[in-house]
Amino acid sequence: MLNLSVGLLLAILALGVPVAAGLIFLALILSNLYSPMPLWFAFGELAWGTSAEFNLFAIPLYILLGEILLRSGISERMYHAIAQWLSRLPGGLMHANVGFSTVFAAMSGSSVACAATLGTIANPLVRRYGYNEPLFLGTIAAGGALGILIPPSIPLIIYGVLTETSIPQLYLAALIPGLLLAALFSVTVLVATLLRPKWGGAPVPSSWGTRLAVLPDLLPPLLIFTAVIGAIYAGWATPTESAALGVLMAIVLAAFRRRLSFGMLLDAGEATVGTTAMILLIVVAAFLLNFVLSSIGLSQIVTDLFAQSGLSPTMLIMTAIVFFLVLGMFMESLSMLIATVPLVIPAIAAAGIDKVWFGVLMMILLETALLTPPIGINLFVVQSTRQSGNIKDVIYGAAPFVVTMLLMALLLVAFPGIALWLPSVLAG
Repeated sequence: MLNLSVGLLLAILALGVPVAAGLIFLALILSNLYSPMPLWFAFGELAWGTSAEFNLFAIPLYILLGEILLRSGISERMYHAIAQWLSRLPGGLMHANVGFSTVFAAMSGSSVACAATLGTIANPLVRRYGYNEPLFLGTIAAGGALGILIPPSIPLIIYGVLTETSIPQLYLAALIPGLLLAALFSVTVLVATLLRPKWGGAPVPSSWGTRLAVLPDLLPPLLIFTAVIGAIYAGWATPTESAALGVLMAIVLAAFRRRLSFGMLLDAGEATVGTTAMILLIVVAAFLLNFVLSSIGLSQIVTDLFAQSGLSPTMLIMTAIVFFLVLGMFMESLSMLIATVPLVIPAIAAAGIDKVWFGVLMMILLETALLTPPIGINLFVVQSTRQSGNIKDVIYGAAPFVVTMLLMALLLVAFPGIALWLPSVLAG
């Protein structure tokens, strides 16, 4: 049964069938073959119950928040302000890429949106200031991946819903690893540019007067982040309520900047509807598959398989890391999250591994999937924002940051407190 299920899933994905349709198709096949109760009898109730989950309503709100920031020009002003403050470091604008990604990820929760926005803004500057193009592109692709980890991460919301784990606890656990990973990205740039000074390009003209003048472009986005995440951590609002607060603040900020218009809101709404429909259809399909896997006992089979293997919790984690790294080369990160959680989490929980901690580790591994060919979606997103050049430049430039992500994963395994310290302190 296990071999058939995995084989069918890989075959369906290899055929290029849309992920949601593939998961539903697999659920129907397994239900008809093994389940005493056909899935059709519960299809409507499961689909409605899943889509009515209150926490999932945060997803379109966070997407809308990112779209408003992008279309109102706030993101571009924020990037140039960050560049003024970080451009004197060796590697200049590449540190600005990482810094912008960290701040934008903390407001939008979407890796693809972050990479697309940053690529559009930063790519024209590569040749103007003489940067090493592959490494510069790598900072855009890797920086965009931070959207998966840094709260308010959309994949963390989905993970929390699928595993019945507290989303505020996941956000608390992901904050320090997310900021630490961003710092490691900057260290990677620093090391590369110190070894190869020519890669660092020319400094962006700046002065203390200019830096102080651009502070108003930095403070409002940081205020949005503080309000959105602070409301969750303080217990004043749920993730959904804080997302609504963020959207309201973004609209007010756009109006203050005189960039608010009906056309802008319409474009942002249309983009939000399209992205949300795609994500939520996959989530509903995953719940249907999860229902079938549980009803036919496949989840328990996987749990028993790991239990009988005699693997220690550490070895089980290392096996999971290798599994996700290999799978990430062939699956898009969101699809991988939704397709594997029903199989992996029961075994992880049975081994006594904290689901909150593992969720953070899983987000880091999903980030690597965004940068590993041939499916790494951020590689294609960054390439699409270029006027010319081969995608090999993006792949080569992202490679050092994949190594940095693996280092971060190993640090998390060696020192679990990196993720668990903040939730334990605030819970106490």
